Amino acid sequence: MIQGVRLVVSALAADAIGEQGGRLYVWPKRSHCCGGVTTLAVATAPPPDKDFRRHDAPNFELYLPTHLARLPDELHLDAQGRSRRIQAYWNGCAWVV
Repeated sequence: MIQGVRLVVSALAADAIGEQGGRLYVWPKRSHCCGGVTTLAVATAPPPDKDFRRHDAPNFELYLPTHLARLPDELHLDAQGRSRRIQAYWNGCAWVV
C-alpha cells in the first residue's frame, strides 16, 4: 500500500491491469503545448528513461517515479472504452497542478 495515498481502482481497471501483466507505471508527463500542462501517463511496461519505486496495491504492482516531491492524496485508476485503456487521475484530476 502507498503510505498516505488513497488508491481508488475501478473493477474494469483492476481487470485490465491483471490481463496486461499485473504491473502499472504512472508518471507525470509535461506537454509542450498549451502552456506546458502536466498530465498523467500510464503504461504496463516501464519507460526506458525513468526510475520508479514499487508500491504494493491490491492485486497488482504499482510503480510511481522516485523523483516525485509529493505524492497525491488520492490516485484514481479507471479503464475506458472497448480497449479498456487505463487512465489515471491525481486527486480526481486528469492533470497535475
